[in-house]
Amino acid sequence: MDFLLMNDMGFPILSTLIFLPLAGALILLCIPGENAARNWTMLVTIVTALISLPLYWKFDVTTAKYQFCEQLAWIPSLNINYTLGIDGISLLLVLMTTLLMPLCVLGSWRYIEKRVKEFMICLLLMETSMLGVFMALDLVLFYILWEAMLIPMYLLIAVWGGPRKVYASIKFFLYTLAGSVLLLVAIIALYLHQGTFSIPALMGQDYSSTFQILVFLAFFLAFAIKVPMFPFHTWLPAAHVEAPTAGSVILASVLLKMGTYGFLRFCLPITPEATLTFLPYVLWLSVAGILYGGFTALAQQDMKKLIAYSSVGHMGFVTLGIFVLNQKGIEGAILQMINHGITTGALFFCVGMMYERTHSRELSAAAGVGRFMPVYVAFLTFFSLSSLAFPGTNSFIGEFLILAGGFADYKLVAACAIPGAVLAAAYMFRMLQRVVWGGTNNPDQSNLTDLNLREIVTLAPLLYFVFWIGLSPEPFMNVLHVSVSHLIEQVGVAPGDSVSIAKLMLP
Repeated sequence: MDFLLMNDMGFPILSTLIFLPLAGALILLCIPGENAARNWTMLVTIVTALISLPLYWKFDVTTAKYQFCEQLAWIPSLNINYTLGIDGISLLLVLMTTLLMPLCVLGSWRYIEKRVKEFMICLLLMETSMLGVFMALDLVLFYILWEAMLIPMYLLIAVWGGPRKVYASIKFFLYTLAGSVLLLVAIIALYLHQGTFSIPALMGQDYSSTFQILVFLAFFLAFAIKVPMFPFHTWLPAAHVEAPTAGSVILASVLLKMGTYGFLRFCLPITPEATLTFLPYVLWLSVAGILYGGFTALAQQDMKKLIAYSSVGHMGFVTLGIFVLNQKGIEGAILQMINHGITTGALFFCVGMMYERTHSRELSAAAGVGRFMPVYVAFLTFFSLSSLAFPGTNSFIGEFLILAGGFADYKLVAACAIPGAVLAAAYMFRMLQRVVWGGTNNPDQSNLTDLNLREIVTLAPLLYFVFWIGLSPEPFMNVLHVSVSHLIEQVGVAPGDSVSIAKLMLP
């Protein structure tokens, strides 16, 4: 138990964050009226966000132990416990989730017109499961919460999605369920080997090479599907395109991060030897994802598809940073997980706002709106600059650290990833050019209205974080240093160690 710092705040803050949205969803069942459902959900998500803020203020950045921990015996006969806690790796993900949920409610205020109460209940259930995944320190609890988010996300796509919503929702469900089965197999194997479901207790144990390889492969495939890494990405564009705006934001900003969080929480510290064995393959898959995502995004005419494929490339940078296994790379990857959640979530909000006006996601339908929607294109420009990692924006810091970590130990891999940054500039500037100026045959956009106050309030907090992290990242980096150092120690990689160039070439 020396890896846990029990909660000394006087009340169970982590359990409160998990169960408050769930309680809000249950109460919402009894609340009549669509506007009342919107207002109640907004209230619950705002209160949840406010309660989460002390986690940052009270967080001790000098220790790698899990903090604000809560532990109760759940099923003693199987050694299953209700154990919660966060460290520097999970803290920022928890805070990002609580920040985004009120914005998702606000962004859906007029977008969702039918079955409003049911939609809001799905959002609240999603918040409970997402927060729980980042806080759970017991494998059974983690798995239950991991699975719990499947149903509300499936419903968000299948009920409130676009014309091909049935296809997209079933594809999302089947892919994610396949990964979940592999995750369950790995969990059972670890329990049979060690007799515990405690995640911290399973780290740093002496597992055989064969056992590590099998468990790593099960974990890796489950999390690679969730990221999604190339070539497991094919469910993502369909899900993004058909999902309602809030669904796309949750998918891009939070659900994809659960995969990379799984790499950090399970693959690296529990199976370090297998991580080093498969490291070259993962690095090259990351590079393939970066280039594939960039080239495919460049070919898109649908704004949502463009941003969806850009996520494949951006998450390729995240997995690259994780598996270079050094301080700069992993810190950059975690920070980029947050940056991608902020920036890509904002871009999906922008696409949704344009869709509400033109009822189309095609670039041709939005061509030349800069003349009539200056506030909209101002927001879109800043978020696009962040997406391509322009200096001064949040994504620049994360991408710079990832590439710095890559060039420190794996120069060939990092060099091959550089074209991905160039492609990001190409497809984002292409989108901006079409939307802001268009061409000589733009559709008549004079009937379009600029952003209203609700839409500005939705985007403004995200823009604030774009520049806060971009210009002053130290408050966020301080949270990561000690936890990342401890993670690297668990993997057993000494500073300066790297896999040989010959092995990276994968003969």
